[in-house]
Amino acid sequence: MQHIFNELIKQDIKPFLATFGFNKKGLNFYKKTDNLIYLINFQKSAGNTANQVLFYVNCGIYAAELAQIQSKEILTSPKEVECHFRARMREIADTAPDRFSITATTNIDNVRKMLLPCLEDVHHFFETMTSARSIVDYYTSGPFLHLGEESFHLLLQANDVTAAKHYFNALRKKHGAEQRWSIFEQQYHAIFNQYGVKLEII
Repeated sequence: MQHIFNELIKQDIKPFLATFGFNKKGLNFYKKTDNLIYLINFQKSAGNTANQVLFYVNCGIYAAELAQIQSKEILTSPKEVECHFRARMREIADTAPDRFSITATTNIDNVRKMLLPCLEDVHHFFETMTSARSIVDYYTSGPFLHLGEESFHLLLQANDVTAAKHYFNALRKKHGAEQRWSIFEQQYHAIFNQYGVKLEII
């Protein structure tokens, strides 16, 4: 089953993603632009056996601008866990399963027919994410706590005070009743103060 998986990566996935500008490095496929690094990662399950290979497809986007805000080293080949945007393929491609399975009875053509269109959907999604601000807009629209501090820094550096305040109040409405919110609120107030912006609570 491992051989079939390897052949799927080599004979199908690699040339397919190459048409969109991705380069293979291990089980990672990277596409780099001036602003971002896009990543598609094939993660094999830890419980695989000689008779079954399960694998997941992870998607990530890395932004050097956000890494600078985090005071982290700028990476050229980030791992999925080091990306600023992270999602399973099924969160982007509606028809994607949670995971893929290869066994002795698997019709590999069916795997290809399911997997390749989903990878194309991921590519099209990546095309809509063109900057660090795109990543921030994705998480602030949730609103999600993920990348909260980095998002406030980026918005306030851009002097987009309105968006920063809207994001704060949306987070407060969503999480304000949680015990942990006081910790986040204190951190966010400190960021606003750093930029000399008074934070009104609506």
